[in-house]
Amino acid sequence: MKVEYVNPFVAASFSVLESCLGEVPTKGQLSMRPSVFTSHQCNIITGVTGMIEGQVIYGMSLITADKVASKMIGETIHTFDQVAASAIAELGNMITGNAMSHLSSAGFVCDITPPTIIRGTNVKLSTLSIPALVIPICTEQGDIELTVSLQERK
Repeated sequence: MKVEYVNPFVAASFSVLESCLGEVPTKGQLSMRPSVFTSHQCNIITGVTGMIEGQVIYGMSLITADKVASKMIGETIHTFDQVAASAIAELGNMITGNAMSHLSSAGFVCDITPPTIIRGTNVKLSTLSIPALVIPICTEQGDIELTVSLQERK
């Protein structure tokens, strides 16, 4: 996977999380997977279409999702409800939209699909056989796993 596809998502994640959470996140150890796979309790999935295609997943625990949603809406979330899901979906939308601006500036014309939230325990997601780069992002609210699986459209 080309670094030109991944860096916009990393930059956008750090920028949006810093703005929404009021803190500077840190990056964990990068890893590669042969395909997209996540088993987090809460996952925001966005598709990318156009010159570049694939999927981006933002995975986290439900506790982290509750804490992030609480920060975003300014009140404590005790149960992951529709309000929390909406806030978390918007987080994915903001990060991916910001990344699309970076990709557009680099000459890649792309669109995104609306974010989808998949949550629950023992949920495993796998998608296309596009290799995936996994970037752990550490915040005071908990860790968020950014999984980028993109390729040039054939």
